[in-house]
Amino acid sequence: MADRRHGAQAPATETTIRGEDWYGRDLDAAEYTKVEFIDVDMTELSSRAAVFTECTFRNVKFNVSVHTDSAFVNCTFTRCNFFDATFERCKLTGSMFDGCSFGLLTVKGGNWSFVGLPGADLGGADFDGVRLREADLTYARCQGATIVGCDLSASWFQGADFSKANLQGSDLAGIDPQTVVLTGAMIDERQAVTIVEALGVIVVA
Repeated sequence: MADRRHGAQAPATETTIRGEDWYGRDLDAAEYTKVEFIDVDMTELSSRAAVFTECTFRNVKFNVSVHTDSAFVNCTFTRCNFFDATFERCKLTGSMFDGCSFGLLTVKGGNWSFVGLPGADLGGADFDGVRLREADLTYARCQGATIVGCDLSASWFQGADFSKANLQGSDLAGIDPQTVVLTGAMIDERQAVTIVEALGVIVVA
């Protein structure tokens, strides 16, 4: 289990849903608090304005699921599969991901601040206009990912690999180019100045 920031413990759950088939289910304004989901198939599930608070998901399939205006607050995801899943204007603040698969994940807008993604393989994932303040991206593998127009201020980047990633328009304040891989990454002029200044170089206009 990957550690949460500052060693915080995962919230305790009170009830368990195990081995159920939720394939294609519609969750409209559903609410779950402190529920542990184990081996649940949520493939092609859709949620709208659903709220999951301090829930734990273990070996859950989110493949091709679509979530709109939903919230997963301070949740824990362990060995879950998010292949081709879409999150639009969702709130995932404080949630932690450990050993999950994110192939073709699409995230449009929303608040993912304080999210834990240490060591996550985000290659090919698409984050557009997402608030990712103080996210833990240490040693994340973001080769070829699209992370555009995102607020990444005060995030943890050490050891992350952004090779050939599209980072245009994202706030990279606080990034240390000496501790991350940026080979072939696409950035704009403002970001280039930020990175150069992080190296101690004085930019003269």
